[in-house]
Amino acid sequence: MSTALILSEPEPGAVPLHAISMAALNEWAAQRDANDRAWIAAHNFKAEAGSTLVLPGENSAIRAALVGIGKGDDPWVMGNMARTLPPATYVMGDVVGCAPNLLPVFGSWAAQAWALGAYQFKRYKKPNGEATRGLAKLVWPVDADRTAIERSVNAAVLARDLINTPAADMMPTHLSDAIKAVGAMFGASVTEIVGDDLLTQNYPMIHAVGRASVIAPRLIDLRWGHENHPKVTLVGKGVCFDTGGLDLKPASGMALMKKDMGGAATLLGVAQAVMSAKLPVRLRLLVPAVENAVSGNAFRPSDVLATRKGITVEVGNTDAEGRLVLGDALTEAASEYPALLIDCATLTGAARTALGPDLPAMFTDNEALAGDLIAAAAHTFDPLWRLPLWAPYRKMIDSKVADINNAGESPLAGAITAALFLKEFVGEAAPWVHIDLYAWNKSSRPGRPEGGEAYCQRALFELIAKRSRV
Repeated sequence: MSTALILSEPEPGAVPLHAISMAALNEWAAQRDANDRAWIAAHNFKAEAGSTLVLPGENSAIRAALVGIGKGDDPWVMGNMARTLPPATYVMGDVVGCAPNLLPVFGSWAAQAWALGAYQFKRYKKPNGEATRGLAKLVWPVDADRTAIERSVNAAVLARDLINTPAADMMPTHLSDAIKAVGAMFGASVTEIVGDDLLTQNYPMIHAVGRASVIAPRLIDLRWGHENHPKVTLVGKGVCFDTGGLDLKPASGMALMKKDMGGAATLLGVAQAVMSAKLPVRLRLLVPAVENAVSGNAFRPSDVLATRKGITVEVGNTDAEGRLVLGDALTEAASEYPALLIDCATLTGAARTALGPDLPAMFTDNEALAGDLIAAAAHTFDPLWRLPLWAPYRKMIDSKVADINNAGESPLAGAITAALFLKEFVGEAAPWVHIDLYAWNKSSRPGRPEGGEAYCQRALFELIAKRSRV
């Protein structure tokens, strides 16, 4: 999706669009002429968040439009305007009653929410009435940071498109092609280790999880940037479809498993943004890409797997496969002692039970890193919530026959024990944060249509940008 479709240069006759809070409406309306006041009253416009009202002009033209911003504290409030306003080109007019923390960036957020709200995944659908009627355009607000907005929107759209694509068209080979395409845009090198080469090059857990699929598992490795810059390494879970393996999911559990590569898609978008911004970092993106399928050679519950780390893992559950492929990739990532190590994964239902779909869980023992990421999340309106790497729970994933169990027997604290499992493979080598995210909007909201979603992308880019410039 090009922002040019819904964000435009100034045009003659663009319709003024006034953003007004509920608390400020009466005072604003009092300054308008009697006809406007009567029109607002007749249509019972209350400036509730996302509500709109067109002020008519001569010959059925639109003279101006109002959009309600409710309490004035929601950065996404303009997120439905491309679809709900009549097709025309609008230019920001008055902004009245906006919260003080949002007001300085309201123009940028209006543009970003407008663009992301216009997103549609149309790869498999014939054009329908909504698609053909056209979308409302917004003239770039004068205070909008166009470069940053386009970078952020492009990253989110990339992730959404990958997550929304059905698994038949988003197997490890397709994910590899997507990463290579992004790398080629910026002169990055992209290599991969495929199939049985994973065994010869010592990535046994990635191989074990993916070997049952007709599509060979692989570890995809993108590198970009100057060797002398600080190393920033991203590790994204790339399980392109998850049946659960021999611990088979029910049909309802498989319904959204095309999104199980959401961690990889999210971080590919972050990598694209980092390279687009030419941040002074030595970037590495590692994606273990597999399908967790069922066949005669699928790995089994109670199998004991070798690992790149050199420890052994008992398979307590084949549906806890994401932490296995991440374990080998994180071992490799940590071996280079990066200045910052981030992994993202659609890892546990426990995180969703604790925090819901919209709030990714973050885990780190590094207090400075936690503080920086929380600050970045607040600054970008891209929330995360810190959960503890509670060391006493490590015993919950002890094994009687191996060094560690990938699931353990307890149904409690599943997000924490998954994070503690990953910590075994990171060690103390780098400032590391693990993010457990959902990567999906269960229903449509302003700026966030139902479907794949790039949670925490803006926060992670802000974190990397800030740390790269210290």
